[in-house]
Amino acid sequence: MKPDGNPITPAGMAALRARYDHLLGTERPHIVEIVSWAAGNGDRSENGDYLYGRKRMREIDRELTFLARRMKAARVIDPAGQHDASRALFGATVEIADEDDNRRVLTLVGDDEQDAGKGLIGWSAPIARALRGARVGDLRRVTLPGGTKEWEVMTIHYPGDSTP
Repeated sequence: MKPDGNPITPAGMAALRARYDHLLGTERPHIVEIVSWAAGNGDRSENGDYLYGRKRMREIDRELTFLARRMKAARVIDPAGQHDASRALFGATVEIADEDDNRRVLTLVGDDEQDAGKGLIGWSAPIARALRGARVGDLRRVTLPGGTKEWEVMTIHYPGDSTP
């Protein structure tokens, strides 16, 4: 299954929504308050609070616009509902091993929730593209900046599976 648009897990969408709500409901009103106070202090050209506040407000507005667009384009896919748990599809947690038996555990998630340090690999990353549709025992070749590497799929599981 190849998700259309911008796939994201329910947890990833919740994180985007939480960030949007925090910016809109907490940070932006706080900065507006600072800017209003600083504007009342007189000369705005040399007022650091005013200048910084306006700059920070533009940054927040830019991020709010970005988040709103990403959430609108997102297609929430619940990995627990994947129809074929024997294949590495969106939301799968896959254990792979290279030719030296160095193992890695990766979870295929949406690009907006990727975090390589936590093993969350974006759906459009080269290694995720190589693993799409793989079954246990399959060998997949990945071309990385450091060269080509071959990985064997050791295990595949989804949230809610009874297997680890």
